Amino acid sequence: MPRIALATYDPGAEPGKDTDLPELVRALRAAGAEAEARYWDDPDTDWGRYDLVVIRSTWDYSWRAAEFGAWVERVGALTRLANPAPVVRWNTDKRYLGELAAAGVPTVPTRYIAPGEPAGLPDGHEYVIKPTSGAGARFAARYTPAEHEQAVRHLTRMHAEGFTAMVQPYVRGIDVGGERALQFFGGRLLHASRKGAVLAPGTAYDADKVAHPDLRPWRPTPEELVLAEKALGAVPGGAGLLYARVDLVDGQDGEPRLMELELVEPNLFLWLHPGSLERVVAAVLEAADPATSG
Repeated sequence: MPRIALATYDPGAEPGKDTDLPELVRALRAAGAEAEARYWDDPDTDWGRYDLVVIRSTWDYSWRAAEFGAWVERVGALTRLANPAPVVRWNTDKRYLGELAAAGVPTVPTRYIAPGEPAGLPDGHEYVIKPTSGAGARFAARYTPAEHEQAVRHLTRMHAEGFTAMVQPYVRGIDVGGERALQFFGGRLLHASRKGAVLAPGTAYDADKVAHPDLRPWRPTPEELVLAEKALGAVPGGAGLLYARVDLVDGQDGEPRLMELELVEPNLFLWLHPGSLERVVAAVLEAADPATSG
């Protein structure tokens, strides 16, 4: 009986937001595994007793990056961690987009502004500012050149908290074609979804946002599949991936561009794709088998 831990976050007094988690635990148990959800920051958890620890919904990690990074290294040294610690370490800093672009992956153009560096914000087009360590559109906002002062205040706040900022042109293709999320599990396409634009004009960077508005199933185009495979093929140590989400948008030329590559704790949207649960369970069980651990 494989022992599997699904790492999640502690929601405190609020209900947990990972709706996939209970169903995944139930399905793994029904398939014969000893499976349970555990808070990633629980000091009493013996992670070494598990054959596999799957990072599922550690959705508070981006504000506790150093603590989370130490946890990843510790668990990765004790047992099999999915995704592997080196991949997680690489993916938690969105400066990986620059590396993928350098490797020939079509990406949304991105510039980085670290604390202490001059802003140099765009003055000819609408743009987005967000942190290199973030999730769920937290600390993200879009600006027009006329909103320069608001954008500078946003940068100042991020830099004061130690964040490096990303500056990207606002991709207007999102307003038409949305953002497509291609999810892979066990090395194969699992399913895909499409969502609407997250960043509405005038929404403050520190306001709560709906991370996945108007979410619906999506059939990937051949061009999207080619780009997703190219991006995954450029990941250092990517051969050890259990799961991945490739977020794509249309560029000005109508061709897909990589917006983000989520290899840490992507929402699986199993409630939207109920037929995927069986495939996820099979892939997790295979990953927990010592014979496949390399």
